[in-house]
Amino acid sequence: MTHSLQTKEFGTDALSTRPIRFVLTCEHGGNEIPTAYQGLFDSGEARQHLASHRGYDPGALEVAVAVSKRLNVPLLFSTVSRLLVDLNRSQETPNLFSKFVNAATVQTRQAILDEHYHPYRNGVRESIQRSVDDGYRVLHISVHTFTPRFRGTQRRLDIGILFDPARAFEAKICARVLSELSSVSSGKSSNGFRVRFNEPYLGTDDGFTTVLRQEYGDACYAGIELELNNRIAKLSERTRVRWCDRIASSFLASVADAG
Repeated sequence: MTHSLQTKEFGTDALSTRPIRFVLTCEHGGNEIPTAYQGLFDSGEARQHLASHRGYDPGALEVAVAVSKRLNVPLLFSTVSRLLVDLNRSQETPNLFSKFVNAATVQTRQAILDEHYHPYRNGVRESIQRSVDDGYRVLHISVHTFTPRFRGTQRRLDIGILFDPARAFEAKICARVLSELSSVSSGKSSNGFRVRFNEPYLGTDDGFTTVLRQEYGDACYAGIELELNNRIAKLSERTRVRWCDRIASSFLASVADAG
C-alpha cells in the first residue's frame, strides 16, 4: 500500500482548539531475534549483549502496556532486539545496525529493513496521519528506559522527558508533565520523582520523534520520548503500578491544560 505523508500547518487558533489524541509507542520492547537471523548472534558476546540493556530497554514494554491501559489507547510496539535493527534511529545513521549485523551482507541488511524497520515506522506514521486527517493534534509518547550507570557515571534521575524546546506544543505539555511527576505529597512519604528535561539524552538527538517533527508541524504533532530509569524493571509490582499511574495521570493533566 502506498502511503503519502503530508505536513499540515495550522494557525495559533487551531493549536488551541484541535482536540488531542495519544499515540503510544515502544521501539525497544524486547530482545527477540527472528529465526532467519539467529546465526548472526551465535557468539557468546552477542548473547551477552542481547540479555543486557544493549539488546533492549528492560521494563519499557511493561510500562508502555500499563500506560496504554490507563490512557485507554492502543500501543504500537516491537519486541525485536535493537541489535538486529534500531527502530528509533534514522536509516542514515551509522549505528542503525549493531556490529553483529554490520558483518552480514548488504542483501541481509536490506531484508531486515524491509521486514522489520520500514513496517514498524510506517505503521506509526499511518496511525499519526489518520489522527491528523481526523482533525486531531497528536501527542506521541515513545516509552524507553535507560541504564542508571553509564560509562562509570551514575545517572541520578528517575525519569527523563525528551522533547524539542523550540516547539511550543511540546514545551507546554512537558512543563505540566514534569510538574505532576516531580510534585511531592503532603504525607510522610514522597510521591515525587527525580525528573529532568532532556536527560539522559537530548530530545533533538537522532530519534523517531525527531524525524516525525520534520514531517508534522508543531500545531498538529508533539513527539515526546519518556526515558525511565530501568531499575523500574526490578521494583515491586505495587511500586511499578504507582509509577505507571503517575505517568499516565501526568499526561492526562497536560492534555486537560492544553485543551
